[in-house]
Amino acid sequence: MKIKRKASFKLFTYGKNKDRYQIRMRVTFLGQRLDIGTGCQVNSPNAWDKTTELVKNGYKGPKGETAGTINDDLRKCKDTIDMVFQFYEVNDKIPTPTEVQKTYKERMAGILPKRPEPEKKKREQKPKEPDILTVFDEFTRKCGEKNAWSQGTFGKMASVREDLSNYCPKAKLTDLDEDKLTGFISYLRDDKILFPSRKKKEDRTEEDKKKAQVGINNSTIKKKLEYLTWFLRWARDNGYAVNPAFTTFKPTLKQTQNKIVFLTKEELSAVQDLDLSNAPRLNPVRDLFLFCCFSSLRHSDADNLRRSDIKGNHMEVTTIKTADSVSIELNDITKAILAKYKDVPFPGDKALPSYTNQAMNRSLKDLCEMAGINEPIRITTYRGNVRKDEVHPKWELVGTHTGRRTFIVHALSMGISPSIVMKWTGHSDYKAMKPYIDIVDSIKAESMAKFNGLLKKND
Repeated sequence: MKIKRKASFKLFTYGKNKDRYQIRMRVTFLGQRLDIGTGCQVNSPNAWDKTTELVKNGYKGPKGETAGTINDDLRKCKDTIDMVFQFYEVNDKIPTPTEVQKTYKERMAGILPKRPEPEKKKREQKPKEPDILTVFDEFTRKCGEKNAWSQGTFGKMASVREDLSNYCPKAKLTDLDEDKLTGFISYLRDDKILFPSRKKKEDRTEEDKKKAQVGINNSTIKKKLEYLTWFLRWARDNGYAVNPAFTTFKPTLKQTQNKIVFLTKEELSAVQDLDLSNAPRLNPVRDLFLFCCFSSLRHSDADNLRRSDIKGNHMEVTTIKTADSVSIELNDITKAILAKYKDVPFPGDKALPSYTNQAMNRSLKDLCEMAGINEPIRITTYRGNVRKDEVHPKWELVGTHTGRRTFIVHALSMGISPSIVMKWTGHSDYKAMKPYIDIVDSIKAESMAKFNGLLKKND
């Protein structure tokens, strides 16, 4: 039995001056309605987003509560009310509003109500429950078509499917309790085999197998859990019986902030001035990379740039990753690179040379190694509680996204307002700019220290 219902959040004023706002959850089902307190509040209606029914990013309450904390609590309320209705659906019972509210409070308090005795009736044969992989394939097909997934997203989901296939190929969605989810983490951390080259299983050589890595680090595990949770929410919302353990499963995965790799002014000059007479194949690679460094474009958007996108002294781009429309002014460097290829015929009337992301990454490492970009960089990762420190020459860490990061760091270090930089890059969240601002602040501190020895100290 399926009980049709809807849960939404509303603001209600309270207080002597009606200047404070409670957030209540309004639940409607089968023509009935009840309002349930969430324990959350805001001190201004401007902090509330009516479209998403969540607190706006950046809000901070009088007691230090943040938008993230409040929104997490609201999601928990919604998950709990859904579990309440699932409870009654499983027991084939239509609850009253009073019963819903009572069961909801018990669930929130961690008290599980007794299962009501179902009415005696003829035993019906339950339909066979599909396995995880069958439902996952349906999820990939329907969501991929509905949301127009990129090949990258399909690839990430295929990787999660492979992990599930190796870990629990015959399991059902109801089998994924907390122990099973914890076991999935253990499999990813201790047993998953990661091959260095992306080849089909039948094409892997003995050399590939020797270079295989066993286990992945915590940051990658966290990403895979996010994709798994996305899938399980979809399955639950589409009528499949799903173990609710995933809604409260929040393992501790120690992580460090990702290192932001960018090129300094001196390193940019070394790349620009590099003599490539012995490696002419790298000339267009360098031009495409420098274009990203001086325009803020992602590699995918630079690779997709058409001559029709160039409008005099600026270019108008609809980004591939987020479908944002951005207008970016041209400077002397980007104008010179575009002029260099003005009369070169490219497929699709593209404005610049075209490379796959993988081919570009390989060539960039060769380019930066030749340019002597050898600063040692320490990368720290965690697998479980085990810390791993590796030191790499900087050229090994350079990739297509380094261009965009280089642009952001230098733009901020030149004193350009973050709000202007965000208009060029298409960032909508100030939080995404915070790591770059921290880098610029450290660069400024180091630069100021250079004045220390300029003059002798007065006695």
